[in-house]
Amino acid sequence: MQEIFDDAGLPAGVYTNIFATNDQIAEVIADPRVEAVSVTGSARAGAAVAEVAGRNLKKVVLELGGSDPFILLSTDDLDTAVEAGMAARLDNSGQACNAAKRFIVAEDLYDDFAAKFTEKFTAVTPGDPTSPETELGPLSSAAATQRLQEQVDRAVDQGAQISGDGRAQGNFFPPTVLTGVTPEQDAYTEEFFGPVAMLFKVSSEEEAVALANDTPYGLGSYVFTTDDAQALRVADALAAGMVFVNAVGAEGAELIFGGIKRSGFGRELGRYGIGEFVNRKLIRVVPA
Repeated sequence: MQEIFDDAGLPAGVYTNIFATNDQIAEVIADPRVEAVSVTGSARAGAAVAEVAGRNLKKVVLELGGSDPFILLSTDDLDTAVEAGMAARLDNSGQACNAAKRFIVAEDLYDDFAAKFTEKFTAVTPGDPTSPETELGPLSSAAATQRLQEQVDRAVDQGAQISGDGRAQGNFFPPTVLTGVTPEQDAYTEEFFGPVAMLFKVSSEEEAVALANDTPYGLGSYVFTTDDAQALRVADALAAGMVFVNAVGAEGAELIFGGIKRSGFGRELGRYGIGEFVNRKLIRVVPA
Protein backbone atom coordinates (compact mmCIF):
# COMPACT_ATOMS: atom_id res chain seq x y z
CA MET A 1 0.00 0.00 0.00
CA GLN A 2 2.75 2.44 0.89
CA GLU A 3 4.53 1.70 -2.39
CA ILE A 4 1.36 2.53 -4.31
CA PHE A 5 1.06 5.90 -2.55
CA ASP A 6 4.77 6.63 -2.97
CA ASP A 7 4.64 5.83 -6.69
CA ALA A 8 1.58 8.08 -7.04
CA GLY A 9 3.59 11.04 -5.70
CA LEU A 10 2.09 11.40 -2.23
CA PRO A 11 4.49 13.43 -0.03
CA ALA A 12 6.87 11.28 2.00
CA GLY A 13 5.54 10.30 5.42
CA VAL A 14 1.86 10.99 4.70
CA TYR A 15 1.23 7.26 4.54
CA THR A 16 3.53 4.91 6.42
CA ASN A 17 3.04 1.17 6.73
CA ILE A 18 4.15 -0.28 10.05
CA PHE A 19 4.56 -3.97 10.83
CA ALA A 20 4.08 -4.09 14.58
CA THR A 21 3.07 -6.44 17.38
CA ASN A 22 -0.08 -5.93 19.45
CA ASP A 23 1.99 -4.48 22.30
CA GLN A 24 3.77 -2.08 19.95
CA ILE A 25 0.46 -0.91 18.47
CA ALA A 26 -0.82 -0.20 22.00
CA GLU A 27 2.23 2.04 22.53
CA VAL A 28 1.57 3.81 19.23
CA ILE A 29 -2.06 4.49 20.16
CA ALA A 30 -1.02 5.87 23.55
CA ASP A 31 1.61 8.16 22.04
CA PRO A 32 0.48 11.82 22.35
CA ARG A 33 1.38 12.45 18.69
CA VAL A 34 -1.45 10.14 17.65
CA GLU A 35 -4.78 11.95 17.81
CA ALA A 36 -7.19 9.38 16.40
CA VAL A 37 -7.42 5.70 15.45
CA SER A 38 -9.42 3.81 12.85
CA VAL A 39 -9.69 0.03 12.97
CA THR A 40 -10.85 -2.55 10.45
CA GLY A 41 -10.91 -5.98 12.04
CA SER A 42 -12.70 -8.33 14.38
CA ALA A 43 -14.85 -7.30 17.34
CA ARG A 44 -12.10 -8.63 19.61
CA ALA A 45 -9.46 -6.47 17.95
CA GLY A 46 -11.76 -3.44 17.98
CA ALA A 47 -12.48 -3.80 21.69
CA ALA A 48 -8.75 -4.05 22.46
CA VAL A 49 -7.94 -0.93 20.45
CA ALA A 50 -10.91 1.00 21.82
CA GLU A 51 -9.81 0.19 25.36
CA VAL A 52 -6.37 1.72 24.80
CA ALA A 53 -7.77 4.65 22.84
CA GLY A 54 -10.40 5.39 25.48
CA ARG A 55 -7.88 5.24 28.28
CA ASN A 56 -5.85 7.86 26.40
CA LEU A 57 -8.88 9.94 25.30
CA LYS A 58 -8.37 9.32 21.60
CA LYS A 59 -11.12 9.42 18.99
CA VAL A 60 -11.66 5.96 17.49
CA VAL A 61 -13.69 4.58 14.57
CA LEU A 62 -14.36 0.84 14.55
CA GLU A 63 -15.33 -1.08 11.42
CA LEU A 64 -15.61 -4.63 12.70
CA GLY A 65 -17.22 -7.94 11.84
CA GLY A 66 -20.64 -8.70 10.49
CA SER A 67 -23.14 -11.47 9.88
CA ASP A 68 -25.04 -9.67 7.16
CA PRO A 69 -28.47 -10.95 6.09
CA PHE A 70 -29.40 -11.49 2.44
CA ILE A 71 -33.19 -11.29 2.46
CA LEU A 72 -35.05 -12.64 -0.58
CA LEU A 73 -38.77 -11.89 -0.40
CA SER A 74 -39.78 -11.91 -4.07
CA THR A 75 -38.14 -11.99 -7.48
CA ASP A 76 -38.96 -12.16 -11.18
CA ASP A 77 -35.66 -13.91 -11.90
CA LEU A 78 -34.54 -16.52 -9.38
CA ASP A 79 -31.36 -17.33 -11.29
CA THR A 80 -30.23 -13.71 -11.03
CA ALA A 81 -31.00 -13.72 -7.31
CA VAL A 82 -28.88 -16.86 -6.90
CA GLU A 83 -26.00 -15.26 -8.79
CA ALA A 84 -26.28 -12.15 -6.60
CA GLY A 85 -26.22 -14.32 -3.49
CA MET A 86 -23.11 -16.13 -4.65
CA ALA A 87 -21.34 -12.88 -5.48
CA ALA A 88 -22.28 -11.46 -2.09
CA ARG A 89 -20.84 -14.49 -0.29
CA LEU A 90 -17.70 -15.15 -2.35
CA ASP A 91 -16.38 -11.59 -2.37
CA ASN A 92 -12.73 -11.68 -1.24
CA SER A 93 -13.01 -15.47 -0.86
CA GLY A 94 -15.75 -14.96 1.71
CA GLN A 95 -13.49 -12.80 3.86
CA ALA A 96 -15.41 -9.53 3.67
CA CYS A 97 -16.91 -8.06 6.82
CA ASN A 98 -20.02 -6.97 4.91
CA ALA A 99 -20.40 -10.13 2.85
CA ALA A 100 -23.83 -11.76 2.88
CA LYS A 101 -23.57 -14.60 5.38
CA ARG A 102 -27.15 -15.45 6.37
CA PHE A 103 -29.59 -16.10 3.52
CA ILE A 104 -33.15 -15.50 4.66
CA VAL A 105 -35.62 -16.64 2.00
CA ALA A 106 -39.40 -16.48 1.75
CA GLU A 107 -40.92 -19.96 2.01
CA ASP A 108 -42.46 -19.91 -1.50
CA LEU A 109 -38.98 -19.36 -2.97
CA TYR A 110 -36.88 -21.25 -0.46
CA ASP A 111 -36.79 -24.76 -1.94
CA ASP A 112 -35.87 -23.60 -5.45
CA PHE A 113 -33.39 -21.01 -4.20
CA ALA A 114 -31.74 -23.45 -1.78
CA ALA A 115 -31.38 -26.12 -4.46
CA LYS A 116 -29.93 -23.81 -7.10
CA PHE A 117 -27.74 -21.84 -4.71
CA THR A 118 -26.32 -24.94 -3.03
CA GLU A 119 -25.59 -26.65 -6.35
CA LYS A 120 -23.79 -23.67 -7.87
CA PHE A 121 -22.12 -22.46 -4.68
CA THR A 122 -20.60 -25.79 -3.68
CA ALA A 123 -19.41 -26.37 -7.27
CA VAL A 124 -17.02 -23.41 -7.12
CA THR A 125 -13.45 -24.69 -6.96
CA PRO A 126 -10.73 -22.80 -5.06
CA GLY A 127 -7.82 -21.77 -7.27
CA ASP A 128 -4.82 -19.54 -7.82
CA PRO A 129 -5.63 -16.14 -6.26
CA THR A 130 -3.40 -14.35 -8.80
CA SER A 131 -5.47 -15.62 -11.74
CA PRO A 132 -8.33 -13.43 -13.00
CA GLU A 133 -10.30 -16.61 -13.69
CA THR A 134 -10.33 -17.66 -10.04
CA GLU A 135 -13.60 -17.21 -8.16
CA LEU A 136 -12.30 -18.39 -4.79
CA GLY A 137 -8.81 -18.09 -3.34
CA PRO A 138 -7.30 -19.18 -0.04
CA LEU A 139 -8.05 -17.80 3.39
CA SER A 140 -5.74 -15.18 4.84
CA SER A 141 -3.79 -17.45 7.20
CA ALA A 142 -3.52 -20.91 8.71
CA ALA A 143 -5.07 -19.54 11.90
CA ALA A 144 -8.07 -18.20 9.97
CA THR A 145 -8.55 -21.55 8.28
CA GLN A 146 -8.39 -23.40 11.58
CA ARG A 147 -10.96 -21.07 13.17
CA LEU A 148 -13.38 -21.54 10.28
CA GLN A 149 -12.92 -25.31 10.32
CA GLU A 150 -13.63 -25.40 14.04
CA GLN A 151 -16.78 -23.33 13.57
CA VAL A 152 -18.12 -25.56 10.81
CA ASP A 153 -17.31 -28.74 12.73
CA ARG A 154 -18.99 -27.37 15.86
CA ALA A 155 -22.08 -26.33 13.89
CA VAL A 156 -22.46 -29.85 12.53
CA ASP A 157 -21.84 -31.39 15.96
CA GLN A 158 -24.62 -29.18 17.35
CA GLY A 159 -27.15 -30.27 14.74
CA ALA A 160 -26.70 -28.19 11.58
CA GLN A 161 -26.86 -29.95 8.20
CA ILE A 162 -23.97 -29.45 5.81
CA SER A 163 -23.78 -29.38 2.01
CA GLY A 164 -20.38 -29.37 0.37
CA ASP A 165 -17.13 -30.93 1.44
CA GLY A 166 -16.63 -28.72 4.49
CA ARG A 167 -12.99 -29.74 4.88
CA ALA A 168 -10.07 -27.36 4.35
CA GLN A 169 -7.22 -28.32 2.04
CA GLY A 170 -4.28 -26.28 3.24
CA ASN A 171 -5.59 -22.72 3.46
CA PHE A 172 -8.23 -23.35 0.81
CA PHE A 173 -11.73 -23.78 2.25
CA PRO A 174 -14.40 -25.16 -0.08
CA PRO A 175 -17.75 -23.37 -0.41
CA THR A 176 -20.04 -24.82 2.26
CA VAL A 177 -23.75 -24.43 3.00
CA LEU A 178 -25.31 -24.89 6.44
CA THR A 179 -29.02 -25.41 7.05
CA GLY A 180 -30.98 -26.26 10.17
CA VAL A 181 -29.11 -23.66 12.23
CA THR A 182 -31.12 -22.78 15.35
CA PRO A 183 -30.73 -20.18 18.10
CA GLU A 184 -29.37 -22.85 20.44
CA GLN A 185 -26.34 -23.41 18.22
CA ASP A 186 -23.19 -21.28 18.37
CA ALA A 187 -23.34 -20.78 14.60
CA TYR A 188 -26.55 -18.77 14.96
CA THR A 189 -24.69 -15.78 16.46
CA GLU A 190 -21.22 -16.29 14.98
CA GLU A 191 -19.54 -14.66 12.00
CA PHE A 192 -18.18 -17.18 9.49
CA PHE A 193 -15.23 -15.38 7.92
CA GLY A 194 -14.89 -17.54 4.84
CA PRO A 195 -17.03 -19.17 2.14
CA VAL A 196 -19.71 -20.61 4.43
CA ALA A 197 -23.38 -19.68 3.91
CA MET A 198 -26.30 -20.29 6.25
CA LEU A 199 -29.80 -20.70 4.79
CA PHE A 200 -33.04 -19.89 6.64
CA LYS A 201 -36.71 -20.16 5.58
CA VAL A 202 -39.26 -17.57 6.73
CA SER A 203 -43.02 -17.32 6.31
CA SER A 204 -43.44 -13.54 6.34
CA GLU A 205 -41.76 -10.18 5.97
CA GLU A 206 -41.99 -9.67 9.71
CA GLU A 207 -40.28 -12.99 10.42
CA ALA A 208 -37.54 -12.12 7.93
CA VAL A 209 -36.84 -8.80 9.66
CA ALA A 210 -36.91 -10.37 13.13
CA LEU A 211 -34.44 -13.08 12.08
CA ALA A 212 -32.20 -10.59 10.29
CA ASN A 213 -32.02 -8.43 13.42
CA ASP A 214 -31.49 -11.38 15.78
CA THR A 215 -27.70 -11.07 15.73
CA PRO A 216 -25.05 -9.31 17.81
CA TYR A 217 -23.80 -7.70 14.59
CA GLY A 218 -25.21 -4.86 12.52
CA LEU A 219 -22.98 -3.96 9.59
CA GLY A 220 -24.57 -4.38 6.16
CA SER A 221 -27.67 -6.09 4.76
CA TYR A 222 -29.25 -6.95 1.42
CA VAL A 223 -32.93 -6.91 0.52
CA PHE A 224 -34.28 -8.40 -2.72
CA THR A 225 -37.92 -7.78 -3.57
CA THR A 226 -40.06 -6.66 -6.50
CA ASP A 227 -42.19 -4.53 -4.17
CA ASP A 228 -40.73 -1.02 -3.84
CA ALA A 229 -42.80 -0.16 -0.78
CA GLN A 230 -41.75 -3.39 0.91
CA ALA A 231 -38.11 -2.68 0.12
CA LEU A 232 -38.22 0.66 1.91
CA ARG A 233 -40.25 -0.75 4.78
CA VAL A 234 -37.80 -3.60 5.39
CA ALA A 235 -34.75 -1.39 4.89
CA ASP A 236 -36.07 0.99 7.54
CA ALA A 237 -36.73 -1.87 9.98
CA LEU A 238 -33.30 -3.51 9.68
CA ALA A 239 -30.87 -2.88 12.54
CA ALA A 240 -27.81 -2.30 10.40
CA GLY A 241 -25.54 0.51 9.33
CA MET A 242 -26.09 -0.17 5.63
CA VAL A 243 -28.88 -1.63 3.50
CA PHE A 244 -28.54 -2.44 -0.21
CA VAL A 245 -31.76 -3.07 -2.10
CA ASN A 246 -31.71 -5.39 -5.13
CA ALA A 247 -27.95 -5.03 -5.47
CA VAL A 248 -24.65 -6.38 -4.19
CA GLY A 249 -21.24 -4.79 -4.54
CA ALA A 250 -22.89 -1.37 -4.55
CA GLU A 251 -20.49 0.28 -2.11
CA GLY A 252 -18.62 3.40 -3.24
CA ALA A 253 -15.85 5.66 -2.02
CA GLU A 254 -18.39 8.49 -1.79
CA LEU A 255 -20.81 6.45 0.36
CA ILE A 256 -20.53 6.02 4.12
CA PHE A 257 -19.52 2.60 5.43
CA GLY A 258 -19.98 1.28 8.95
CA GLY A 259 -22.25 -0.49 11.38
CA ILE A 260 -23.83 -0.71 14.81
CA LYS A 261 -23.79 -3.17 17.72
CA ARG A 262 -20.73 -5.44 17.64
CA SER A 263 -19.98 -4.29 14.13
CA GLY A 264 -18.53 -1.11 15.59
CA PHE A 265 -19.28 2.58 15.51
CA GLY A 266 -18.37 5.63 13.50
CA ARG A 267 -18.30 5.78 9.71
CA GLU A 268 -15.68 5.47 6.99
CA LEU A 269 -15.64 6.93 3.47
CA GLY A 270 -17.58 9.82 2.03
CA ARG A 271 -18.20 13.17 3.66
CA TYR A 272 -19.12 11.60 7.00
CA GLY A 273 -16.02 9.44 7.02
CA ILE A 274 -13.82 12.48 6.61
CA GLY A 275 -15.89 14.25 9.25
CA GLU A 276 -14.98 11.60 11.83
CA PHE A 277 -11.44 12.99 11.88
CA VAL A 278 -12.12 16.68 11.49
CA ASN A 279 -12.08 18.93 14.55
CA ARG A 280 -15.04 21.30 14.33
CA LYS A 281 -14.02 24.59 15.87
CA LEU A 282 -16.43 27.33 16.88
CA ILE A 283 -15.36 30.95 16.69
CA ARG A 284 -18.10 33.42 17.64
CA VAL A 285 -17.38 37.12 17.45
CA VAL A 286 -19.50 39.44 19.54
CA PRO A 287 -19.31 43.05 18.31
CA ALA A 288 -17.45 45.34 20.72
